[in-house]
Amino acid sequence: MTKRVLNVPGIAYGGDYNPEQWPEEVWAEDVRLMGEAGVTMVSVGIFSWALLEPAEGVYDFSRMDKILDLLHAGGIAADLATPTAAPPAWFFRKHPEALPVDKDGRRLSYGSRQTFCPSSPAYREAALRIAGALGERYADHPAVVMWHVHNEYGCHNAECYCDESAAAFRRWLRTRYADDLAALNHAWGTTFWSQWYYDWDEIIPPRATGAVPNPTHQLDWRRFCSDELLSLYEAERDVLRKAAPSLPATTNFMVMYNFDALDYWRWAPELDVVSNDHYLRSTDPESEIDIALSGDLMRSLAGGPWLLMEHSTGAVNWQPVNRAKNAGELRRNALAHVARGADGIAYFQWRAAKAGAEQWHSAMLPHAGTDSQIWRDVVQLGADLKALAEVRGSTGAAEVAIVWDWDARWALELPSQPSEMVRHLDLVRSWYEPLWRSGVAVDFVRPDADLSSYRLVLAPSLYLVDDASTANLTAFAERGGTLAVGFHSGMVDENCHVRLGGYPGAFREALGVRTDELFPLLPGEKVGLGGDATATLWSERVHLEGAEAVASYTDGPLAGVPAVTRNSHGTGTTWYVSTRPDPDTLAALLDRMRAEAGVRPVRVTPEGVEAVLRRGENADYLFLINHGDRDAEVEVTADATDLLAGKPVEGGTVTVRAGHVVVAREPRG
Repeated sequence: MTKRVLNVPGIAYGGDYNPEQWPEEVWAEDVRLMGEAGVTMVSVGIFSWALLEPAEGVYDFSRMDKILDLLHAGGIAADLATPTAAPPAWFFRKHPEALPVDKDGRRLSYGSRQTFCPSSPAYREAALRIAGALGERYADHPAVVMWHVHNEYGCHNAECYCDESAAAFRRWLRTRYADDLAALNHAWGTTFWSQWYYDWDEIIPPRATGAVPNPTHQLDWRRFCSDELLSLYEAERDVLRKAAPSLPATTNFMVMYNFDALDYWRWAPELDVVSNDHYLRSTDPESEIDIALSGDLMRSLAGGPWLLMEHSTGAVNWQPVNRAKNAGELRRNALAHVARGADGIAYFQWRAAKAGAEQWHSAMLPHAGTDSQIWRDVVQLGADLKALAEVRGSTGAAEVAIVWDWDARWALELPSQPSEMVRHLDLVRSWYEPLWRSGVAVDFVRPDADLSSYRLVLAPSLYLVDDASTANLTAFAERGGTLAVGFHSGMVDENCHVRLGGYPGAFREALGVRTDELFPLLPGEKVGLGGDATATLWSERVHLEGAEAVASYTDGPLAGVPAVTRNSHGTGTTWYVSTRPDPDTLAALLDRMRAEAGVRPVRVTPEGVEAVLRRGENADYLFLINHGDRDAEVEVTADATDLLAGKPVEGGTVTVRAGHVVVAREPRG
C-alpha cells in the first residue's frame, strides 16, 4: 500500500481540540493561545457525531465550517476525525440491536462511548454515511491535512458476544478454515470434552460457561475481534480516500501497559501515518522505561517515524489515584517520545473540560488557565519542538531485536496455564529494562521478520509460534546470530496444540536442551542460582542435549539442574533462560550475550541518563534525558550542536542538568 505523507512541517504539535464543549466566543482565544504555545496541528470532531448529524441523514456542518476556517486563518492544521467512536442517542433508539452484549449475555446501554457492536450492520452503515459526508464536504478544505478515523478502536468494545457477532465470527472462521469444518475441529481439538461441531451454526462466541473454554476457540475469537475492528477502520478509510485520494489517514493505537486487544502488526500496514496514545501507570516508579518500550514498539510497527496522538500533560482521570506529573516530567516524557521516533507530539486535550466524564483529565490549557505551571511547560515544549524541526524523518538503528507477537501474548494469558502469574508484558519488560539502562538500541520484530540486520535477537516470551517463524528464528542463529529464548516459549503451535517430545517445544533442538517437567514457583518463592543470584516465578527440569550450563539451580527440588544454558547452533549461538533471574543476574546475562554478539550501546552515560539516537541523512541526533537528581557530563563529537540551546557544544562534552534534556546534532561524514 502506498503511504500518504502528513504535510505538516517539523515536529507536529497539538492535541485533541473539542470546541463544541465551549461557547463560540472562546474559539478565537483558543486559536490565539495555540499560536502562543507553538501548536501546529489539532484533532477535531472526534466526539461530535450528535452535533454533526442531529437526525439520521440530516447534517449540520455550520459549527465545523467555522472551526476549520478559524484554524486555517490561525495557521493551525486540522486532523479531521470521523466521530464514529460515539454514536448519538437517536441511533440507538432506532437500532437497539446495535448495542454490545457482554460475555454474560447482558446487553449494555448507551450513555458513554464505543457502546456499539463492531459487527452491527446498522452501525457500519451509519458510520460510513457520516464518514462519507465529512469526506465530501471537507476533502478540499485547506486546514485539513489528515483524516483521524474513529478513536482508540477496541478501547471499550473490543468484544461483543451478541448473535450478530456470532454470525460474523462464523463467517470469519469459514474463511480461515477454507469452509472445512473438519479442519476447524482438528485445529480446536474438539474431541476434548465432546466439543465436536457438525454444523457451522453450532459455533458461538466463547461466552460465559461453567468451566474453562476451549483455548483455540478463545484464541480465534481474539483474532476475529481484532480483524473485525480493522475491517471497520478500512471501510471508513476507503470512503475518505475516495473523497480525498491524497490525504493520509490514521487511527490512534494504544500501545501501552493496559491494552492488548488488537494485533497491531496486522493494523500498521493499513495506516498512512501510524499513531499512538500512551498514558503512564501512576504506580510505575520508572515510567520512563514504559515510554521507551512503547516508543520502540511504535517505531517498529511504523517502520520509522510515527505520531504520538495522545498523552497527558499531568493527571489522567481513570486510575484509582491520578497523580500530577513532577517538575520537568511533562518535557522529559514528550521529548522521550521524540527520541524514540515520534514526529509529532499531541495531548488529550487542548482545553480542560468543565463537564463530562473526563473533566478531571489534565490538558494543555488547564482549568487554572495560563497562570499555571502546565501552561508554562506547554509553551516551553512548543519552543523545544520548533528547535528540533530538523529531526523530523530521522529514525533509529538497532542491533538488538525483541520478538513481540500478539497471538503469543493472547495464547499465553488464556486460562488454565501452569501459572497465571506469567504475563507477556512483564517478561518482555524484564529483558528490555537492562538494555535500556545500558543505552542499547532495541527494535521489536514479528517472529517471521527479516532478522538479517541484527546481531542479537531475544524472545523473552513466545509461548505460541508456528513452524515458519520457528525456522526463521533458528536460522538466524544458524547463520551466525545470537538467539536467546525465555522460559515457556515455543510450547504450542498456531492452534495452541502442545508441541510434544519435551519443552521448549519448537526451540528444543536449536537450544540443545530438553525439559521434561515444569516447576512454576509460588508467590514469594525463590530459588538460588549460585552466589547471590536468585530466581522467581518459574523453574524447569532441564536436560542438556548439546548445550552447556551457564547457571544451575542451587536449591529446591531442582538443585543441580541447569537453569541457564548456552549452545552452539550452526555458526551462531543460542541461549535458554528457564526461569526469571533477579534483575542484576538477568542484566549480567544480557551483558554477556550482547558482548559476545558485538552489540555496543548508543553512548556510555552516567547512571540515570538515557541515551537515544535518531539517524538523519547527514547527521545523528543524540537525545540525552537525565532522569536522575544530579547533573551529568556526557561526551559528544567535537562538532556537535546543542539544538535546544541553539549553540555549538564546547569541548566535546555536554552537561545534562538533573531532570533536563539535551539534544545534540552530530554531523556525519
